[in-house]
Amino acid sequence: MVVPMVSGVTMVALAAGLMLVPMPYAVQSPGPTINTMGAQGDTPIITVDGAQTFPVGEGELRLTTVSVRGGPSSPATPYDVLAGWWREDSVVIPREQVFGTETAEELSEYQQIQMANSQQNAVAAALQALDYEVPMVLNVVEMIPGMKASEVLVVDDVITGIARSDTGAHIEIDNFRNLTDFLGETPAGTSVTVDVQRGGNAVTETFETSPRPEGDRRAGSLLGVFVAADIQNPVDVQFDLDRIGGPSAGLMFALGVIDLMTPGDLTGGEIIAGTGTMSIDSYVGAIGGVRQKMHGAVRDGASWFLVPVDNCAEVLGFEPEGLTVIPVDELSDAREAVEAIASGQTDGLPTCAQKVSEGFVEARQ
Repeated sequence: MVVPMVSGVTMVALAAGLMLVPMPYAVQSPGPTINTMGAQGDTPIITVDGAQTFPVGEGELRLTTVSVRGGPSSPATPYDVLAGWWREDSVVIPREQVFGTETAEELSEYQQIQMANSQQNAVAAALQALDYEVPMVLNVVEMIPGMKASEVLVVDDVITGIARSDTGAHIEIDNFRNLTDFLGETPAGTSVTVDVQRGGNAVTETFETSPRPEGDRRAGSLLGVFVAADIQNPVDVQFDLDRIGGPSAGLMFALGVIDLMTPGDLTGGEIIAGTGTMSIDSYVGAIGGVRQKMHGAVRDGASWFLVPVDNCAEVLGFEPEGLTVIPVDELSDAREAVEAIASGQTDGLPTCAQKVSEGFVEARQ
């Protein structure tokens, strides 16, 4: 009788051991949500130096996150994978689709760079929304092979102006939104003259604008080189947030700055969650893990969720009960939505179903 008992114990131990074997999958599930108007311990998430701030109300503006098992420092076990397949708020995908071949150190560094950039962009966008002048120097930082601009512009050119050869329309470039708005009204293939500062000299180059990439729904064209903005924010805004990386908190950071620097209660006491990248020209960009973030928002008490328009197709049919999802394309859309929620005037707010039915974004399975 002893031998079968030992064998049984061995089989149990073996089965338990197999459940700890790393799997080639990543499991995404709802991560923590954080009120950007709150604090970590005694330290506010957002602090402002150089401008007046105002008390915030009892409402919340919550950034949302995704917890992922399966990375270099936290491999997914068979138990994690089985649980991920079973739970409606989780998803299991091949590991390389999420992490590629990066080490834990490389991944952490990259995510922290993304977080820092998102915070800088959020501050610039919020201050511009509050009518501050935000000086920017637009530098050419990288060529794009095959683009006309890359044949005549060079790295470190400072873009100061642009004009259309067909209409003569000309603007001075002092911020990124000026440039993107101008190009948004300029068809691809239009001849433009661009004024740059190159090595201390004023230079004018002429070339044709480039088409936007396939799947990009915005109108107009692109310059055809990578441009970065050296931003000189007139107000010092700092964020205190540990152990969170990536770019997707940009929208909620920007709304938090606006709330803090605006008299009154922006949220009207409501708990509003959201996600989305924020560009320095105030556009809200698509993110990953939107379904997990919606579940995290509901779990932590939110009734409203701001989502990038370009994520709408992933939202339809997966909205958790009790959560109203509002698509936004720009920071101004998000601010107007929050103000409408605060006032109770929400009947005119857009929905993802409307955006998909209007063809604004394509439906996905």
